[in-house]
Amino acid sequence: MRSAAAVLSSLLLAALPASAQTEVRIGTASPLSGPGAHQGKDIENGARMAIDDLNAKGIAIGGKKIKWVLQAEDDASDPKTGTAVAQKLVDARVAAVVGHLNSGPTVPASKIYASAGIPQISPAATTPVYTNQGYKTAFRVVANDNLIGRTLARHALGALKAKRIAVIDDRTAFGQGLADQFAREVRSSGGGAPIVSRQFTHDKATDFSAILTQIRAQRPDLIFYGGMDAVAGPMLKQMKTLGVQAKFVSGDGVCSEKLPLLAGDALGDDKVFCAVAGGVTGAQEARFNAFNERFRQRYGTPVETYAPYAYDAVMVFADAMQKAQSIEPARFLPALAAIRHEGVTGSIAFDAKGDLRDAAMTLYTYRQGKKVKLQVVRGK
Repeated sequence: MRSAAAVLSSLLLAALPASAQTEVRIGTASPLSGPGAHQGKDIENGARMAIDDLNAKGIAIGGKKIKWVLQAEDDASDPKTGTAVAQKLVDARVAAVVGHLNSGPTVPASKIYASAGIPQISPAATTPVYTNQGYKTAFRVVANDNLIGRTLARHALGALKAKRIAVIDDRTAFGQGLADQFAREVRSSGGGAPIVSRQFTHDKATDFSAILTQIRAQRPDLIFYGGMDAVAGPMLKQMKTLGVQAKFVSGDGVCSEKLPLLAGDALGDDKVFCAVAGGVTGAQEARFNAFNERFRQRYGTPVETYAPYAYDAVMVFADAMQKAQSIEPARFLPALAAIRHEGVTGSIAFDAKGDLRDAAMTLYTYRQGKKVKLQVVRGK
């Protein structure tokens, strides 16, 4: 039975005029269905944590208390669906968008947001094309493929001492772009490791026997894959079946907590190496770890990859609105472009294109079915 005080409090809140709170709607767009749904839900959950934290703070902007609302949409990792979702968010009059996950939907959707003047921060998309279009509304809180490809190439040639390299990609904007950048860096390094095979698959493939048989004949000691974990897991299983002993290197799309489940005993120890487009050290690491633990307690599952970046994206939007004392995109966009924000993923500031300044990357491997951090590097 409710107490008299609780009833009185409810009556007082109900009596407040509607104008007492102003709603700010933040959109998220990511795959909530299909093979990438676990990564997309990671983004939604990270953004939702930020929304709840903002509401708990009771923030006022322009003299009005703000009620923060999240509108999560499923782009199914598909460019066509991504543009439909983008238009839906525009029509819903969201103030800002956190998304998309995949580079394929991110690029065409960014045109729709730019035309509407709605700022977008991607917590995951790494293709350089996204921020090379010249849209003043496009930002990201992760490193781009140029930096990731360069870092992974240096690690493959240096720490892993690769002598013969095969490259595979899934023909998506993300996978192909990252693989192409990795191959360029290998060829320009002067390290002497040739690309002995260049193969292609697609992002919903399950059978890799033909391309892996061709690769096996070239005797590579390292395979680079541009794509996501949903394909990498079965690929690793088939590598084991075919006796392909090469190290396996990839980007942040593979570097998830679900990869051990997808790859099973084909994962091995110190066989798979990957880089996440972000990284923290020192005091920042404690803040990042605290977020991860809070996330695990709330959702009963560990962070896959992108939840902290989605959380920070929401918080960066809120910070810009507070600095501008406006929830209107045209008014807070200048504050967003000039932001200096200390987030759970580190210090966030954008360059003239909307890319993250001084972007970090974290190298990982897997041991005994667990993702193990190797080092944080900053690329140029």
